[in-house]
Amino acid sequence: MTQTIAPRVRTLVLLLLAAACALLAGAGPASAHAALTGSDPREGAVVDKAPAQVSLTFSESVSMDDDSLRVLDPKGKRVDDGKPSGTGGTTYSVKLHAGLPDGTYTVTYQVVSADSHPVSGAYTFSVGAPSETSVTVSGQGAGGGFVGGLYGVGRYVSYAGFAVLVGGAAFVLACWPRGSGVRVVQRFVVSGWLSLTAATLLLLLLRGSYTGSGKVADVFDLGLLGEVLQTKAGAALVSRLLLLAAAALFIAVLFGAYDKREDEERRDLTFGLAVGGSVVAVGLAATWAMSEHASVGLQAGLAMPVDVVHLIAVATWLGGLTALLVALYRGPADTPVPALAVSRFSRVAFGSVIALVVTGTYQSWRQLGSWTAFTDTRYGQLLLVKIGLVAVLVGVAYFSRRWTAQLAEATPAVARAAAARRAEKGEKGEKGTGKASTKASRNASAKTGAKAGTKASGNAKVAEKESGTAKGPGTAKGTGGSQRAAQLARQRAAVDAARQKRQRDADPNRFGLRRSVLAEAGIAVVLLVVTTVLTQTEPGRTEEEAKAAGTSSAGSSAPATGAVTLDMPFDTGSQNGKGVVRVELDPARVGVNDLHLYVERPDGTAFDIPEVKVALTQKAKAIGPLPVAPDHITTGHWSASGVQIPMAGDWEVAVTVRTSDIDQVTISKNTQIG
Repeated sequence: MTQTIAPRVRTLVLLLLAAACALLAGAGPASAHAALTGSDPREGAVVDKAPAQVSLTFSESVSMDDDSLRVLDPKGKRVDDGKPSGTGGTTYSVKLHAGLPDGTYTVTYQVVSADSHPVSGAYTFSVGAPSETSVTVSGQGAGGGFVGGLYGVGRYVSYAGFAVLVGGAAFVLACWPRGSGVRVVQRFVVSGWLSLTAATLLLLLLRGSYTGSGKVADVFDLGLLGEVLQTKAGAALVSRLLLLAAAALFIAVLFGAYDKREDEERRDLTFGLAVGGSVVAVGLAATWAMSEHASVGLQAGLAMPVDVVHLIAVATWLGGLTALLVALYRGPADTPVPALAVSRFSRVAFGSVIALVVTGTYQSWRQLGSWTAFTDTRYGQLLLVKIGLVAVLVGVAYFSRRWTAQLAEATPAVARAAAARRAEKGEKGEKGTGKASTKASRNASAKTGAKAGTKASGNAKVAEKESGTAKGPGTAKGTGGSQRAAQLARQRAAVDAARQKRQRDADPNRFGLRRSVLAEAGIAVVLLVVTTVLTQTEPGRTEEEAKAAGTSSAGSSAPATGAVTLDMPFDTGSQNGKGVVRVELDPARVGVNDLHLYVERPDGTAFDIPEVKVALTQKAKAIGPLPVAPDHITTGHWSASGVQIPMAGDWEVAVTVRTSDIDQVTISKNTQIG
């Protein structure tokens, strides 16, 4: 039976790991949780004179330092005074140097949102008219790189460790008290504590670099670590470490004094452990609730306790489920998980699911704000995936409950049959023992008489030799006999364990339960991954607010859409005044672009004309016309690099063609940029 189970287990585990890795790979660095909802000057604006300051407004409160908000001139030189001032925690401004010349200026920001996630971005505005700039307009990737990836791993491990620690301990206390003496269960819970502790230390060390420069060298900067300890996220991580010290004491009692108590004494100790463990579990969950999504935004005072209940329900269900799986597959054959323990966990899991549904519904309303956010935002799409996984998990749990019920019904019958077999075996053993005793006594009497005659006929010298050498060989023989007896005892114990394991695995009800619990645990792993990704994703409500304010959720420029080619026929009315102008704009996105212009005769041959000019206009936003003066490269080819397009949208590309001193025409076409 075990040979049949193993291939299925390996196949399912590999599939689940592949699904989890796919989700992890798509998670990427943490998304911005505070969106840039407004700026002055606004993104892409062309103002007549240089402003005295630049102001940014975010969807939630953020924290800044002197380098968080910078304004750079076209050459990349900083033109702000480096001292951002805030109003209400959501709007910050920085003063600019006086007498700034015309040109395109770049505003960059890197802040930390109130829910502890780094936010960065950049945009441009122009004074007088747009100009070339050496500054890259695309937003900086806060929370990315090697440090960001390592920080993300730490987050996944910390959530998994919390689930294993809390869920495993709850499974022992509430469902299977005798499991406190099972070595594999002990190792499972201790591994959760070790994982959570190691991940918390790692996050604390990485925090400063993660929200700042992203450099590996800054991980070991003690000054930066001191600054982290003064932040809300740093205080939460330190509090988690202190609570983990209390959790270590809880584990020592659970697997030490608790395991050695008798049933009556164990009941008295269970209440104290349950109270103490609940306090530690609530405290650990609160370190997340008080520093992340629940701590900011709408109804924060209610959202934090709801988040604590949600996290504990997740840990109790998923961690307990994994503990049950470990006990079913790796537990000793002489201490199988009883049907009563599985039934108890089924009730605990049902209560956890109800808590998840209630708290999850509230969290969804708070983070999304509208039905359309389910499909229009990444947070909503991930939430739909999570809801689907929960539904599938509940369906699989239904089959587990059926196997549990059948196992509970079959257990008394199996126990009676086993008792009958033991009784029958005992009767046969007694009969065999009686016969063997009679025969042995007869043989012993004969041997004793023979030995006595031999000893009497021996001489004194032989007796002396025998007495002198008896000590050495006799001792060696006794030592060898004890070793042989110990070896036989170990072999008998191994045979008994194998027999008990075969009997346990041969039970069809227990076999079906193990398969269904394995499927539940696999889905739970993927569900935990999706939940962790959700904590790193910008809430749908915030993303929609950013879209309504006319900016991307990360405050960065739109992604590249590829080169645009426009063919525009022209006719100036003069001799040789007909042809086609081809304009190529690459990569046709907000920021720096390259423009190539080709002039061809109707037959497709290139030719030169006295003058060609280009202008870009976005009438919807009253931007432009922005003039572009391309340089002549070769026959029929003009080019301009560093063409600044400050804003995405529908742009009119107008080309003025002059074929003689008096003959010229302006032609235009519209194209989508960004």
